[in-house]
Amino acid sequence: QVQLVESGGGLVQAGGSLRLSCAASGSMYSIRAMGWYRQAPGKQRELVASITSGGITNYADSVKGRFSISRDNAPNTVYLQMNSLKSEDTAVYYCSVAPAGSREYWGQGTQVTVSS
Repeated sequence: QVQLVESGGGLVQAGGSLRLSCAASGSMYSIRAMGWYRQAPGKQRELVASITSGGITNYADSVKGRFSISRDNAPNTVYLQMNSLKSEDTAVYYCSVAPAGSREYWGQGTQVTVSS
C-alpha cells in the first residue's frame, strides 16, 4: 500500500555533495517518522538520519554536521542533503517511512559512491 521511490544517488568525489530524495505514495495517515538508512559493503545497516512528524531530527554521529534531513508533507517527501562526502559514506541508501500504528516501509535503495 505504501511505495517509496528514492532518487539522487550517484558517483561523487570526496568532499562533494549529493541530495537524495524519496517520494512516498499510498494511503498513510499520521506518519510517525521518515528517515534514511544505509548499508555499506560488508557492513550492517545503520540509521543515518530521521525526522519525526514534528520536525525533530536525529543523526548518526558519523554524519553530524555534514548531512541534513528535511521533509515535505504534501506530497510526503523526505530529503537527505549530504555535504563533505567521504569514502566511508559509500553505501546503498534506503528511504523509510513509519506511519503511526504501522510497520516501517522501505524503498529499493539508491547507490551512493564516493571516490577518493
